[in-house]
Amino acid sequence: MNRQEIIVKTRGFDYRVLIGDNLLAETGSFLQTLFPPGRTLLVSDENVFSRCGEQVICSLAAEGWQVKTALVKPGERSKTLSGAKRLYNTCFESGLDRSSPVIALGGGVVGDLAGFVAATFMRRVPLVMLPTSLLAQVDSSVGGKVAVNHPLGKNMIGTIYPPRLVLIDPLVLKTLSPRQYRAGTAEVIKYGIIEDEDFFLWLEDNLDLLLALEPGPLADAIAASIRSKARVVEKDEYEQDYRRILNFGHTIGHALEAATAFRYYLHGEAVLIGMHLAVKLAQKLSYLDFASAERINRLLSRIKMKKPPGDLTVDKVIGKLEHDKKRQSDDLIFVLPNRIGSAVMAPVSDKQMIAGLVESYLKGD
Repeated sequence: MNRQEIIVKTRGFDYRVLIGDNLLAETGSFLQTLFPPGRTLLVSDENVFSRCGEQVICSLAAEGWQVKTALVKPGERSKTLSGAKRLYNTCFESGLDRSSPVIALGGGVVGDLAGFVAATFMRRVPLVMLPTSLLAQVDSSVGGKVAVNHPLGKNMIGTIYPPRLVLIDPLVLKTLSPRQYRAGTAEVIKYGIIEDEDFFLWLEDNLDLLLALEPGPLADAIAASIRSKARVVEKDEYEQDYRRILNFGHTIGHALEAATAFRYYLHGEAVLIGMHLAVKLAQKLSYLDFASAERINRLLSRIKMKKPPGDLTVDKVIGKLEHDKKRQSDDLIFVLPNRIGSAVMAPVSDKQMIAGLVESYLKGD
């Protein structure tokens, strides 16, 4: 397939996002265009490393890089301050200096954790993203958000730290479980709903091909998602206002993840539920007309929504919402679509209305 390149602009520098088959096997040659070969830390999880790690290490070694590897356990429970501390220890043991890149090979958890460490070790070392899940390829690897979780909330400790390079190899997505891959498509659909009406129309026609991992549509969907995110990030790199539209579905989604101790939902599964409920809220508050809501819900419903665990309660979810980082005073800030391809930030103070939405999901309505 042809390779695609997207340039993302930041206040400090511009960086390349490259999309193409077998890019991971060329990591070393791409890296040497940015940095002289030296020491580097490759951070991955145990599952991803067993599938992709060897080709990345061989590529780096062939260009003269001295590679130290740090593996973390898969899942959100690795994305903590204690997990970051273990990586700091490895950075010291590896003799990294301020010019030594940290390379994140994995999904969103690895990218967020390795990015947080890169942003804070020696007050910042270079970061390179090699995302291996669909969700990471279209969302978390681009834009610079890096963070770790706190027991009271997801991504509550973090910063904005853009990568110097992102290499996206769609072929690695064939190694994902169907559940992981489908969860990632929720973030793809998000862009069509909040920012790109043409992409929404494309998804209505091509979602089945995307779900089937057809190479052409898959690469096009990844590129369209990244272009959409780049447009948003370039307008508001540090999330002062407009960038918050990227949190569509995340307010309740993050609360669901935290309320189940990050053990039950994949991130995309929780966001999908959050998007469904945000569309309902947009209708209730008269931001979105019925016909548009129906079209959005039809598209979202083509990805199966995960049922709640039996012990999840409204109070548990609402309790986690109280710690949402987008709060303003006593109001929760929701991202709500106001038409297809556009969204607004809306303060919501009616806790009973929010509780009712959560209850409707828990009851299967």
